[in-house]
Amino acid sequence: MNRIIFIDKNNRVPIYEQIKDQIMGLIQAGQIKTGDQLPTIRELSVELSVNVNTVALAYRDLTNQGAIVTERGRGSFVAGDADEEKMHTLRTKKLQALIDSLISETDRLGFSREEVGQALVEQNKRRNTKHA
Repeated sequence: MNRIIFIDKNNRVPIYEQIKDQIMGLIQAGQIKTGDQLPTIRELSVELSVNVNTVALAYRDLTNQGAIVTERGRGSFVAGDADEEKMHTLRTKKLQALIDSLISETDRLGFSREEVGQALVEQNKRRNTKHA
């Protein structure tokens, strides 16, 4: 994967979840495909400078979600049943979690729902202009 995954140690999201979410994002975006081999747990832990158990936990969660399979002695691979419907469901759950987090944080900061909605629209316009 040669440094496609980036860890933000200042982020409140646990590191294993950052790893898991980014691998899932790569699968969903088609950047890694069914049958592609992932780095070994040890390789990825060295590459990211994180504890091997952190990567192992991310891989275990991905295995439990059906996104990857691990073959003893061979490594971990993107699962063949990482189908579109399953990926869509997982992406939708992630989106809902992100929105819940955003709402909680903006509530804490005292923003109204209207202010948050307008800020999202404006930010989306800026991003579209920047990437056009």
